[in-house]
Amino acid sequence: MERSHYETESPQADRFIWIASEIPVKSQAPVQPSLKVSFAPLKPIRQWLDGIEICDRDTAHVLCSVIPAQCPFERTIKFAGRTILHIPPLCKLNPFYDQVVGLRFRSLCYLADECGEDISPYC
Repeated sequence: MERSHYETESPQADRFIWIASEIPVKSQAPVQPSLKVSFAPLKPIRQWLDGIEICDRDTAHVLCSVIPAQCPFERTIKFAGRTILHIPPLCKLNPFYDQVVGLRFRSLCYLADECGEDISPYC
């Protein structure tokens, strides 16, 4: 294979570093990050739900019995053994779904860890 007359002998030969103290380097002003304006009217309620601490056995029992373990809106409508309509779980449309499920989970953990109760009836 012939080498092109444009190539240099060594790959290091074409790398030069120019160091000159006479040339002032202009420092660039730091770029200000763009301010994001977020509109979250439900954030205080989410924070309130996340901040609820479970420290009472009765409260934990009520929360575990009131908050369902599965989405109650999911349905499969059958007629004569054939599926006519399937309604998917709509709980994810609830803007507080994650906070409510977390509250139920914290209640179950309190009952199991702190109170030493069996939580299988709630599962």
